Amino acid sequence: MMQLIGPPMTQPSATHIEPIRDASRQVVRALGFLRSGLAGTDLPASAVHALLEIGARGRLTAGVLATVLQLDRSSVSRMLRRLVARGDVREEPGEADGRLKWLSLTPQGQDRCAAIHAFGRAQVASALARLTEAEALQVRTGLGLYATALTDAPLPPAVIETGYLPGALARCIELHARHYAAFAGFGRPFEAVLAAGLADFAGRMDRPCNRFWRVMRQDRVLGTIAIDGEDLGPGIAHLRWFILDAELRGAGLGRALVQQALAFADAAGYGETHLWTFRGLDAARHLYEQAGFVLADEKPGSQWGREVIEQQFIRRR
Repeated sequence: MMQLIGPPMTQPSATHIEPIRDASRQVVRALGFLRSGLAGTDLPASAVHALLEIGARGRLTAGVLATVLQLDRSSVSRMLRRLVARGDVREEPGEADGRLKWLSLTPQGQDRCAAIHAFGRAQVASALARLTEAEALQVRTGLGLYATALTDAPLPPAVIETGYLPGALARCIELHARHYAAFAGFGRPFEAVLAAGLADFAGRMDRPCNRFWRVMRQDRVLGTIAIDGEDLGPGIAHLRWFILDAELRGAGLGRALVQQALAFADAAGYGETHLWTFRGLDAARHLYEQAGFVLADEKPGSQWGREVIEQQFIRRR
């Protein structure tokens, strides 16, 4: 089962802006954009990018190149004259319209383009060699999202999927641990309870009475929820591990997750669905009550590592 949810528009946190600007300046300096030549050449950055774009497309016009590089046509025209004069680019008249000039790389330009790619790959490989595989994945995903955001292109939609995916259970634990450490001061005992519960569920999640959902954007797990149909006894479903990354809150995804989980529970014939939470999670409680849950019990407890007012909600069909 899959459901697409568009991304919400959020106000950027001021705590992110300056660190991102600082990192961007470091990247610009480290990659050599402030030097007279870029990527091991004696060419300015705009000319290097022009060669790469022409090489990637096979041929294109100066107008298209100006649009892709986000430069004015007069600047692109001057740059192209220099590249043609150097022997890296050739201009050929269009078949139907001689006024139209097609740009393509000469054999010399193709060699220069290949050398630029080799230089760039070596730079990236050298940096990634200092990172773990998980950190490299964060860099790839984060840069892709940031580049998309800078171009004003819409972010890819979030997708709700079911079933096991390598790393999804660990990501479920991470999302919970980080959120509730900041929100409620939970620490190692809370994470241990989560890990133990998910470890037990992992061996049972493919049984027909159980189901696990994950919210995906590209290859990132950004939310989870589950129905455990076994741990509370016959006829009772347990709604568990409901969490959503902050970047997706406000887009209706939380409601969509709860609705999918309850639709599964109803279709499976469970007479009741139970969940446990604690006082203070007002947004989540509002979702639960909208879905038909009623507060059934409330008392102090410390199963998650510090004392809170634990709450049990029950939904009956």
